[in-house]
Amino acid sequence: MSGHSKWSSIKHKKAATDAKRGKAFTKLIKEITVAARMGGGDINANPRLRTAVTTARQQSMPKDNIDRAIKKGTGELEGITLEELSYEGYGPGGVAIMLDTLTDNRNRLVSELRFIFSRNGGNLGESGSVGWMFKKHGIITIDKKATEEDKLLELALDAGADDVSSDSDSFQVTTPPEKLHVVRDAIEKAGIAIGTAELTRIPENTVAVSGHTAEQVLKLLEALEDHDDIQSVSANFDISDQELAQISAAS
Repeated sequence: MSGHSKWSSIKHKKAATDAKRGKAFTKLIKEITVAARMGGGDINANPRLRTAVTTARQQSMPKDNIDRAIKKGTGELEGITLEELSYEGYGPGGVAIMLDTLTDNRNRLVSELRFIFSRNGGNLGESGSVGWMFKKHGIITIDKKATEEDKLLELALDAGADDVSSDSDSFQVTTPPEKLHVVRDAIEKAGIAIGTAELTRIPENTVAVSGHTAEQVLKLLEALEDHDDIQSVSANFDISDQELAQISAAS
């Protein structure tokens, strides 16, 4: 399984069991604010905002928090100025890593990223060093209990999706970036509950890692994911399901 799918699966299971809701809320509020600033505060006319708000509701974020974040984005309430920046780097074993961030202080962020990478066996790279290895796609995850694969496949492809794959727990619908919202709406209108819907970067190729290197890679990605300014982490590692289960059980 590719680095995106592996890491995405780990993150979603972790989010379900971790007591890190406050940190998740911080990232979601930033995304809602920037989405509203760039595309306006109307959820129906702003697909990026609609995705962010839907995710926030799924995370049980209070309505007042969502409304305040939108108003900060539209300028109705005063808020900090956030920049959207992407960073690239390498992890243990030559694993390529892409970061999408929202920050109010790029100098502080770069310093902290260098520290996280160096502390965990990696290094922050120059712009363009690994970005060419990744392409943006929409990814929709659906619990396997929510529908049958054949039904989902037909529905998703008819709506413009590229592919439907699965792991032991869920289906993953891959879409072109511009079709994410169309496909998600079609699935929801069919009465199928969606777990997550997001734009993400998927690697064109993967690097196999195992043993201590695999543990180091996961430790680095978790440290990056834990940073308040990092909205998403993508990597091109590949770890066998058996080894991943062993590492998860030991952590």
